[in-house]
Amino acid sequence: MNECRSTASRAKGQASTPYGYAWADWLAREDPKWATARLSVSAMAFAEGRELSVTHREMVAIGVLCLPDRLDGVVAHMRRAIEHGATKRELLEAIQSASIAGGGPTLSAGVKGGAFNRG
Repeated sequence: MNECRSTASRAKGQASTPYGYAWADWLAREDPKWATARLSVSAMAFAEGRELSVTHREMVAIGVLCLPDRLDGVVAHMRRAIEHGATKRELLEAIQSASIAGGGPTLSAGVKGGAFNRG
């Protein structure tokens, strides 16, 4: 792929995702069509104006990401949930609910991601 197309793909990927994942740049360079399709589905899943609020959909993602201990994802989705009005207590309760299915590792990942021990 030429440099111009690579730069355009990277810029599109960064502008299209509110999470800032470093791997998104690599994916956009390696397979721009797939990356664009994935971002399109993600945008629909987390868009405003749906029955569930963005805050609640971000909390679902947090719960799922806690299961495999994906701290980077937990932090990114928590940040966006907070931007859409989630409180620390709501995030904690989402993690507690996820921990029923995922156990201690899920609870640990969520609490670390939210840095609840910092006040």
